[in-house]
Amino acid sequence: MLEFAPISIYLVISLLVSLLLLGLPFLFSSNSSTYPEKLSAYECGFDPSGDARSRFDIRFYLVSILFIIFDPEVTFSFPWAVPLNKIDLFGSWSMMAFLLILTIGSLYEWKRGASDRE
Repeated sequence: MLEFAPISIYLVISLLVSLLLLGLPFLFSSNSSTYPEKLSAYECGFDPSGDARSRFDIRFYLVSILFIIFDPEVTFSFPWAVPLNKIDLFGSWSMMAFLLILTIGSLYEWKRGASDRE
C-alpha cells in the first residue's frame, strides 16, 4: 500500500484545490445584483430577436459526428509513428488494418455525399 501513497496524496490535494476553486467565488459574491437591468437577457447590446430554439440543418450534426468518428485516426497514428523502428511486424500490420478500416469508412461517407456542401 505504500507505493500508492503518492497517488492518494495527489488525489487528495487535487480534490481540495478543486473544492477551494469551486467555493471561493461564493465567498466573494454578493446578492446585490438583483436590479432588472442586470438580470435582463444580453445579446450584443441589442434586444433579443427570434427564438433561441431555432432548427439547425442536419449537416451541422453530421460534420460533428464524422469528426468524432475520424478523429481517432490521428490519435492512434501518432504513438504508432513515433517508435516506428521499434515495433515489430504485428504492430505494423495491425496499424495498417486500422488505417484500412478508416479509409473504407472515409470512402463510404464520401460516396454517400455526407461531406458535400450545398
